[in-house]
Amino acid sequence: MPERPDIRLTPDEQRAFLRGNRKCALATLDKEGFPHITAMNYVLYDGAFYMTSYGKAQKVLNIRRDPKIAIMVETGSAYAELKGVMARGLCEIAESPDAVNEGFGWMAEQRGEARSPGSARSAPKRVVLKLVPQKAVSWDHSKLGGRY
Repeated sequence: MPERPDIRLTPDEQRAFLRGNRKCALATLDKEGFPHITAMNYVLYDGAFYMTSYGKAQKVLNIRRDPKIAIMVETGSAYAELKGVMARGLCEIAESPDAVNEGFGWMAEQRGEARSPGSARSAPKRVVLKLVPQKAVSWDHSKLGGRY
C-alpha cells in the first residue's frame, strides 16, 4: 500500500497561512463539559494568538472555569482545497484596558487599517484572550496531489 503524502504545513507555510488569515473558530468547554464554539478574529504576535472579547461573554466565563481551549483556522471549499491549523493550550485572560488597547492596535496593524474609534471606548468592558499553543496540527489537502 503506498504511503500517504505528508500534508502538514511546513513551519514557514504555517506562519504565512496564519498571518494571511484573521478569523478562527474558538472552542471552549461549557459548564457541562461540551464544546462551545464561536467565530473570533485573532492576531498572531510573538508565537501567541490574541483575541478580544467582552468580559461577560459566555466564552470568557467558560475559560475562567476551565482554561483549556482550541482554535482552528481553515480555508477552502472543496476537499482538495482544505488548508488549516488547529492549536490548543491554556488560555490566559488579560483584563486591563491597556492590554485590550494593545490587542486592538495589533489587530488594526495586521489588517493595515486605522483603529476603530469605538475600540478605545469599549476597552474597559473587554478582555484579551491569549493562547500560547501547547500543540498544533496543520493540513494542506492540495499536497495530496489528487489522491484522496
